[in-house]
Amino acid sequence: MLYTSHAPMAPLADFVEYFWALSDAPAHAQERIVPSGTLELVVNLHEDVVRIYDPVDPTRCRRFSGAVVSGAYRSYFVIDTREHASMVGVHFRPGGARAVLGLPPGELADTHVDLETLWGARARRLRERLCSARVPVERFRILEEVLLASLRATPERQRAMHFALERLGGGSNVGDVAAELDLSRRRFIELFTADVGITPKLFSRVRRFQRTLAMAELPPVPDWPQLALECGYFDQSHMIRDFVAFSGFSPAAFLRHRGAPVKEHHVALPGDDG
Repeated sequence: MLYTSHAPMAPLADFVEYFWALSDAPAHAQERIVPSGTLELVVNLHEDVVRIYDPVDPTRCRRFSGAVVSGAYRSYFVIDTREHASMVGVHFRPGGARAVLGLPPGELADTHVDLETLWGARARRLRERLCSARVPVERFRILEEVLLASLRATPERQRAMHFALERLGGGSNVGDVAAELDLSRRRFIELFTADVGITPKLFSRVRRFQRTLAMAELPPVPDWPQLALECGYFDQSHMIRDFVAFSGFSPAAFLRHRGAPVKEHHVALPGDDG
């Protein structure tokens, strides 16, 4: 797998974390994509289709056009790496997609949508330009140009959402964050879910899962009970439940599958797991 990424400059950097491009299918046939707490815009350069496979029944898939937006998911979904052998994409910051896509991310929770549904003919022109470009740096320039042209004024509450994202990502309680913003718990959950795509409680769980995974991948071999407590879980069983919910694997099994080179938030499935 050949993978390249690029961080955009301001003002787009406030909404987009990075652009990415990959080519060459890896040895494994499928990958699970686990929740990241945000959205992605993805373009298949090889064929004008994106297939998303059912995690329970891998023979079933949903078909989309070659340019799609992936909403914030509560659990994992599956892709065929051979069908995604030449891709380019945009990884938005949590809460950042609305300013570019033009609709609340809460409307895209747990689903994919054709970019053409949101942008009309602009989506087709974007994919055509990306397919014509020869190298990743040129594709990143095209993405940055198009996204900058699509950038809209953000709601006044955007600064408050940035504060909430930072506090929740660090493990703060939902009720405490709502109180700090002088909002009722119900109103805060409503606004956060619309702007980010998932509830604040789920966002906190996803970020804790990602922090735990990052720490577990550092040497030496993790002491799972101790790591669970350090990352804010009640105990090891609590941590295991989150890993299974988000990835379908226990923590130890997840690490074994992460031995193969994959994109961020992806985990390889060997043939007998597909």
